[in-house]
Amino acid sequence: MALVMSFTATGLDVSEPLRFIGFANFQRLLADPMARQVMFTTFLYLIGVVPPIVLGALALAVLVNQKLPAQTLLRGAFYTPVLVSIVVAAIAFRWLYAENGLINGWFAAVFGDTFSPIGFLTVPHLALPAVMLVTLWKGLGYYMVIFLAGLQGIPKELYEAAELDGSEGWRQHLDITLPLMRPYVTLVAVVSSIAATKVFEEVFLMTQGGPADATRTIVYYVYDQAFSELEISYACTLGLALFFMVMVLTLLRLVLAGDRSLI
Repeated sequence: MALVMSFTATGLDVSEPLRFIGFANFQRLLADPMARQVMFTTFLYLIGVVPPIVLGALALAVLVNQKLPAQTLLRGAFYTPVLVSIVVAAIAFRWLYAENGLINGWFAAVFGDTFSPIGFLTVPHLALPAVMLVTLWKGLGYYMVIFLAGLQGIPKELYEAAELDGSEGWRQHLDITLPLMRPYVTLVAVVSSIAATKVFEEVFLMTQGGPADATRTIVYYVYDQAFSELEISYACTLGLALFFMVMVLTLLRLVLAGDRSLI
């Protein structure tokens, strides 16, 4: 239905008959400077989130896969953010980021009266990284579990044989872990890319797309056009563009995983 409505001039009242306007919405999409901006912002979000998630989650998985005194406790601690509601997380981080919040309070205690509070969510070039940090905090534990499952599937005999050949410490992870974990790295990279492309809750709850549209992503723009501007048909067109972006990432995962049966 959204596909059909992309070719119409439909408002909020869906009881009205559809008025087809051809490719006008798609022409508007190509000429819309805000659409280009939100696409670029979404791309920046993807670039800023996916590599740290892949590297961070893999590093955490390697850490908690070791024989540590508090191994179970560490696994639970790293996974706990996944269980926290995004609403609770957003409220907590908004308080942490506030000019009178905990982070600025720490800086003020260290630097004294010369310190000026940092507007993490009010300065355009700081707002997007601040929101990204919430996504990282929420997602690392989830992807850590995926990597941990892969690590536990690697036979210990391979590490023992590598040790006999002179490979020790982190060298073993370069020689054995990384090559054998490639399918999991591909999976996490693509799945986290899809999630980053569709980010909405963090932006909606923390910045409302501001300041100066610095955190306005494509999904938030779809929401804004549909429920603030009441441009339902154009919102459907934007949603269709998002659908194709996610479909490309999904097909990429299938190709990299060697599964071409669905293509």
